[in-house]
Amino acid sequence: MLKPTHLADTVYLALLAASVLLTGCSSMGQPGTGGERFGLDEPLATPQMGSLGKPDPARNLTRSSTTLESGAGLIGKTLLVDPLIRPFSTIKALYGATIKSTGGFIDRTLIEQVRFPRLERRPIPDVTNGNPMDLAAWERQLDDMTGKAASRGTIRFLVDGETYFDRLRQVLIEAEESIDMRTYIFDNDDVALEIADLLRDKSSKVDIRILVDGLADLFATRRDSSSMPVDVELPPSISSYLTDASRIQFRKQSNPWFTGDHVKITIVDEDLAFLGGMNIGREYRYDWHDLMMEVEGPVVTQLRHEFDLAWAKSGMFGDLAWFATAFEGYPQPDSTPGYPLRVLSTTIHDSEIYRVQVAAIRRARNHIYIENAYFSDDKILFELARARRRGVDVRVILAEEGDSGILNLSNRKTINTMLRNGIRVYIYPGMTHLKAAIYDGWACLGSANFDKLSLQINREINLGTSHRATVNSLMEQVFYPDFAVSTELYEPVQLGARHHIAEVIADEIF
Repeated sequence: MLKPTHLADTVYLALLAASVLLTGCSSMGQPGTGGERFGLDEPLATPQMGSLGKPDPARNLTRSSTTLESGAGLIGKTLLVDPLIRPFSTIKALYGATIKSTGGFIDRTLIEQVRFPRLERRPIPDVTNGNPMDLAAWERQLDDMTGKAASRGTIRFLVDGETYFDRLRQVLIEAEESIDMRTYIFDNDDVALEIADLLRDKSSKVDIRILVDGLADLFATRRDSSSMPVDVELPPSISSYLTDASRIQFRKQSNPWFTGDHVKITIVDEDLAFLGGMNIGREYRYDWHDLMMEVEGPVVTQLRHEFDLAWAKSGMFGDLAWFATAFEGYPQPDSTPGYPLRVLSTTIHDSEIYRVQVAAIRRARNHIYIENAYFSDDKILFELARARRRGVDVRVILAEEGDSGILNLSNRKTINTMLRNGIRVYIYPGMTHLKAAIYDGWACLGSANFDKLSLQINREINLGTSHRATVNSLMEQVFYPDFAVSTELYEPVQLGARHHIAEVIADEIF
């Protein structure tokens, strides 16, 4: 008979295998699958802990049962329900994932076998400190590329969990009309439980809608952060806990062909939004370096419409409700406070975030600064190498200790490619989950990583702006401090067969 801890892992692996067999690819980097420091292998995932700091068999057994039940429901929903009520989304997901996987394989092969070898025969010049790109012309190009003008609003940066969760809690307490939360993961740890209790209490006074990703909810809540205090009483299912004896409306996003919704947006009273990289969970509050934006102004109306579209599709009328919501549109505010802010997205049919960032790299003439834990896209890497050979100052901050073993291994090969092409690489101590980039004074940041899932498959939302004071604030609050605390690499890191295998897996799946 399997022990509870072994049973949990067996259930997890069986469900993951079923997902891969059904889809041909995984839809997410599984949280807590192991990590690697640069030079030291250390598993990051830790089992649930009891009062003596040992695995808690009872909690593991309860979660195994919940995982098995949720997993069976997810597979049934994907195979039986989605084709009936979300036929357009299901066909689009299959078509898009297939086309992008095939096209991506061809692009990667050409880049690795032809374009990179040809590029690397050219010398690497000194940084030229050239004139930055014309931001006004760039904004006009973005209008053409996206088919819409920028909205307006203001951004306040909330760096790290203490700042964000304290502010989130304050705003939720002060909410008067509505709270709409769209998050990839609403965990079932102590931090998530605190937010859940607040929302349950608040639901008697305001309308609350919570939308999570079905696949992420299945896998991400299996294990707890190693920093969580022992003997914390946790519910086996956060969705049941949220809706029990409350007026909270809770939905799990559908995952047609196991595509995911990686967006993290909370909208309060329809006039304030939080957007960025943090889910609801302990890692984001205490363990990881991360960033959220507090956004106000007319752009919040557009973000609310994006929520309404996702909420409609996740309901019983599926694609029909989505079409009705899209056709209805959203009101355009009369006033124009703030400065230009551009909502950028990734969907299975339009990799907008990908397209505009590739274009931004090609336009840059002075500097490109990027911070991201997951960096597996060959086209982005190649364009950064080309920019460096134009004399652009290209710098990338990566995590020392990520939460995905495959991507940690893949990142090591990426590091060597960067160094070989003159790109400066900085290793942030511990885990940075932050997703931000600056291209000659234009910033793009939000939920999207630099991997296949975020740039081409999953649903993502970023904000872009060339407002000088806001971009300077991002430099001062994030990039300058993070460059200062990170270790710059000057020599290539050692690679083995597993790193090359991991890169192939990361390219094809993540």
